[in-house]
Amino acid sequence: MKLLITGGTGYIGSHTVVELLSLGHDVVIVDNLVNSSELVLSRIEKITGKMPQFVKADICDRDALNDIFSTYKPEAVVHFAGLKAVGESNDIPLSYYHNNVTGSVVLFEVMAAHNVKNLVFSSSATVYGENNVSPLDETMATSATNPYGRTKLMIEEILFDLAKSDSDWSIINLRYFNPIGAHQSGLIGEDPNDIPNNLLPYVSQVAIGRLAQLQVFGDDYNTPDGTGVRDYIHVVDLALGHIKALETLATLSGCQAINLGTGNGTSVLQIVDGFSHISGTKVPFKIVPRRAGDIATVYANAALAKDVLGWQAERNLTEMLEDTWRWQSTNPQGYTE
Repeated sequence: MKLLITGGTGYIGSHTVVELLSLGHDVVIVDNLVNSSELVLSRIEKITGKMPQFVKADICDRDALNDIFSTYKPEAVVHFAGLKAVGESNDIPLSYYHNNVTGSVVLFEVMAAHNVKNLVFSSSATVYGENNVSPLDETMATSATNPYGRTKLMIEEILFDLAKSDSDWSIINLRYFNPIGAHQSGLIGEDPNDIPNNLLPYVSQVAIGRLAQLQVFGDDYNTPDGTGVRDYIHVVDLALGHIKALETLATLSGCQAINLGTGNGTSVLQIVDGFSHISGTKVPFKIVPRRAGDIATVYANAALAKDVLGWQAERNLTEMLEDTWRWQSTNPQGYTE
């Protein structure tokens, strides 16, 4: 299949491209490289033996997208592109709404103009807000607590409306929980441009010596050890979920939201202890006050993914942490050469 992958040099996008190329798909990546490195492309080639086609472009650039669709003629799109830091979204909300929402609308309009109506969208479990009780399932009410989460929710709602207006569209909104890990080769992984926003890259950068200490936001939640509990999923399992979603589009009409998670919760201190054991390095941490909007426990009900996609997570927490450490220890400065 000829596929267009927006944001395909990013963390989840690059792992998905590896799996797609390994299955023989023809892949074109569109990325503006704001949150990623072009060096990812040569790493993908090392893993798969194939260099993906790449166009440096912004999804807000309608002319560039029209040229890409005319030139490459994709049959389906996997849409990862977008800004993704919760904290930053509070500081620069207009940038998030412009890049994520406006850029997505431009992409969808160009898709429609070229009669490409098969789409897998990279959504997020943040759309469940803070009032639902885990395990979270797709029938629950949605809401958002920050501009980043609102952009994901807005895009989902746009896609539901789009599918209602035109039955030719086949769309799956994949609601991710907490992706961690890296490709087993150690060649690609998560490489934040600045101070990491997510737990695992922060822990691994403390372990490698790039950061001095981890901040743990709150130890007084109603959880086994008082720290927040999340559903961590291996990024390769997540990538394989996109493969299954693409395969399912052929038999799907309309728009469907589907969770991708393990259905299990792990606390912050369990992650820290596990990573310290696997890396052989003590990860110093400091307990600091809770962050506004943080929830004690978040994990998925992943039954719909199994029923509709024939997918379930296979890799356990130990594998997730081992692969994270392999990536970080062999690439202490990330993709910087």
